[in-house]
Amino acid sequence: MAIHGSLFHDFRENVSTDPFSLQNKKLLKIQMGHGPVWAKSGSMVAYQGDVRFQNRGSGGLNKMLKSAVTGEGVDIMECTGVGELFVAVDAAEIQIMYLENDLISVNGANVLAFSASIEWDIHRIKARGAAMTGGLYNVSLRGTGYVAVTTKGEPVALDVASAPTFADAQAVVLWTSGVTMDIRVDTGGLRSMVRGGTGEMLQMAFGGQGYVLVQPSESVVSGGHQEASGRSSRGSGGIGLGSILGD
Repeated sequence: MAIHGSLFHDFRENVSTDPFSLQNKKLLKIQMGHGPVWAKSGSMVAYQGDVRFQNRGSGGLNKMLKSAVTGEGVDIMECTGVGELFVAVDAAEIQIMYLENDLISVNGANVLAFSASIEWDIHRIKARGAAMTGGLYNVSLRGTGYVAVTTKGEPVALDVASAPTFADAQAVVLWTSGVTMDIRVDTGGLRSMVRGGTGEMLQMAFGGQGYVLVQPSESVVSGGHQEASGRSSRGSGGIGLGSILGD
């Protein structure tokens, strides 16, 4: 008896020894020998070795309260042990970065995994236009270590210092430290939305020095337009009106 074909050759496990590496565009491989990691609850798809999981919810009482109030946050599990861990979420594409005493502002729904050395918290946006939405929040990841985020499709990293940069709030995944952000409400978009048009009402205006990561998908709410009430669109996979951070 034998099995013929290239299946088990073409999709063999990669041999990378990096703490975080891509098995493929939609599957993250984590080497557990470098210490504990945090991963989105339910994201484990396989592991080899002795890996243990402990659900940490929203990361403690303080973060749990912030998550309950804002609708933003990260439902995480602590992963410890030895071996190799594979994580993924709904076949979304995965992007890896290494922070060296740095900070990123990221939509909580896009956080997949990060080193235990990375600190995270929920913050309220500090942008002039944020008050119009009733309060905007997001997750900050700070420190030194690996971070993996998910995107719907291959993103674009825009250098905000090169030109005035604007993006749909539902398509923005994260931005780096040094980037400033303001909210722009397009009243023409509001009139268009009322008439059944495009409804491109809320825009994010970026400046400063750094990058903003934008995915090629708008995670719109039911009805085809962004919420204008300031409520969270948690879990939607894109930054909603209730889930944007300024730091």
